[in-house]
Amino acid sequence: MILPPWMAEWLAYRINPLRIILRCVDSAERPAYAEPLMMDVVMKPHVAPGAGTLKLIRELIAFPTVSRDSNLELIDYVRELLRPLNADLRMTFNHDKRKANLFATLGPRGIPGVVLSGHTDVVPVDGQEWATDPFTLTERDGRLYGRGTSDMKSFIACVLSLAPEYVQRGLQTPVHLAFSYDEEVGCLGVRDLLTDMVQAGIRPLSCIVGEPTEMRPVIAHKGKQSYRCTVRGLASHSAYAPYGVNAVEAAAEAVAFLKQLARRHRDRGPYDRGFDVAYTTVHTGVIHGGTALNIVPHHCVFDFEFRNLPGDDPNALLHEFEAHVREVIEPEMHAVDPQSGFTISKMSEIPALNTGAEAEITALAQELSDSNDIAKVSFGTEASQFQVAGVPTVVCGPGSIREAHKPDEFVTLAQVAQCETFLRRLFQRLAADQSISN
Repeated sequence: MILPPWMAEWLAYRINPLRIILRCVDSAERPAYAEPLMMDVVMKPHVAPGAGTLKLIRELIAFPTVSRDSNLELIDYVRELLRPLNADLRMTFNHDKRKANLFATLGPRGIPGVVLSGHTDVVPVDGQEWATDPFTLTERDGRLYGRGTSDMKSFIACVLSLAPEYVQRGLQTPVHLAFSYDEEVGCLGVRDLLTDMVQAGIRPLSCIVGEPTEMRPVIAHKGKQSYRCTVRGLASHSAYAPYGVNAVEAAAEAVAFLKQLARRHRDRGPYDRGFDVAYTTVHTGVIHGGTALNIVPHHCVFDFEFRNLPGDDPNALLHEFEAHVREVIEPEMHAVDPQSGFTISKMSEIPALNTGAEAEITALAQELSDSNDIAKVSFGTEASQFQVAGVPTVVCGPGSIREAHKPDEFVTLAQVAQCETFLRRLFQRLAADQSISN
């Protein structure tokens, strides 16, 4: 007998030995967020998602909204879906108007509501080997394959598919839909969306960002600051290397110092064991320099980042790095050429998210997900931008971050169905005008 996908997943969940072990551990001895995000541990049986949701996932995936390209066709498509629902639609654009955010309100106006937030851009597929067309949804073995299925168009599709139900129920509390551009390149678009929201006098009660968390409420994530370091040296023939300033070697010394900072945090903390990586990380990801072996390189560029725990100050790390560069590396460079040296420029910044375990939005997300679990994650989201704007926020959405950004990205049908259940419970509360506050 061939089992349907959801039943096979359920059986795997029931007999998973790790699940059995975890049940034997006294829950009072470990925090609710101690377990990693693991689909095979937390998966529960669900019916298949609705045909309307699957249709919308298919259509959203077909828009190749890679961050370097426009998202306007997708935004226009979503606007047309929402117009018949008497939605109040607000748009904000990037500088050349090739990209747009959409902020839509369903239900009553002028009173605080709940935001459901998702980004419309996806990462590139360049150089990745896909078994199928990444922009054509493929269903196989209980999974939906395509770029953005996990990160995070399936969440947007669930929200849009159920939108007519929200309106038909007669919402007593408004629902705000926030769909942004350029999240994948530094959470850029959402800033304009939030500025417009505040200027319009819209003050939401709370926000749920539907990034892939396997439908577990995430109450905290790390912050991120990324920098580009440009090193100017002095070229010379390599036979006369002492008369030049080697930009690549100076950059290498700086990168080695960043590695020392990384090791120090790994070995000495501070730590937060709720995170899968329990300390602030320092990482150099890109470096370019030099033209030929017999030329002392006059130019080098490298990019680095800090991913900090909530409460750990990334600016202190930057100042320590800058001090080392100015006091240790540059004096030797200036002795040969006073014009040589380092230029450090910030590329992006994402604040850390730190929503309390006791917050109203945390309790609501736990109720809607039918779970007492909460989690903390190392990747950044737009949730912290909402928090900075004064909106209590959690992250909870279908799919796994382990599948995001990879070739053959997928989300399971069971996860999509679980998201639908989560959202239906939310709208039942909003339609009943039950208390939802911050």
